[in-house]
Amino acid sequence: MKMAQKSTIRMLFGKSPFNALQAHMREVVDCARDVRPLIQALADGDQAKVDRIKDRIYKREAKADEIKHALRLHLPRSLFMPVDRRDLLEILHLQDTIANRAQDIAGLLFERRMTIPPFMQEPLITLTARCVDTCEHALGVIEELDELLALGFRGLEVDKVNDMLKELNDIEDETDELGIALARALFEHEDEMKPVSVMMWYRLIEWIGDLADYAEKVGDRLRLLIAK
Repeated sequence: MKMAQKSTIRMLFGKSPFNALQAHMREVVDCARDVRPLIQALADGDQAKVDRIKDRIYKREAKADEIKHALRLHLPRSLFMPVDRRDLLEILHLQDTIANRAQDIAGLLFERRMTIPPFMQEPLITLTARCVDTCEHALGVIEELDELLALGFRGLEVDKVNDMLKELNDIEDETDELGIALARALFEHEDEMKPVSVMMWYRLIEWIGDLADYAEKVGDRLRLLIAK
């Protein structure tokens, strides 16, 4: 193995296998964050900016994949791991779905050259912002893993993380309500739009909502880890 690659792996893992998981989640959430300006650029009718942000999301997703592959290849199989290897890999997979969905959204808006109907602009921007908030909150929970490990997954830190997970669930519930309201508004205007456009907008609403849904699943999986 090349020295540079070894150095990168050491930097990712540090003293804990959680370091690489956290590094991956940071890249994942950077992908999700870019969906917010992506939708704003779409609302502004700035296709050139949509294309630039799409490229940025793709690059960040590729970087997240590099971390994911390194973690899978080099995660210790030792019996002395602080948590089960399978638990970490499951959380890694769930984190990865967030970046993948952000890439899906960017790809759709690049390929379809969509124009947001006026009645959808404000609620779509609001939904996107809140879904990104959910991802950022999930990152905050993942960043607490070091403290959890240091305290043996016991004590006040567990209470703190459980409170954060409750808030994460509450934010995701809010995104569900926003998504349902937006889908209902779209339904009311279906007759004014081309069927293919209607289908694409339903898909986009669903995919943006997936960002929050997958972020919540990361939190739910961490809750199971803490409870063991």
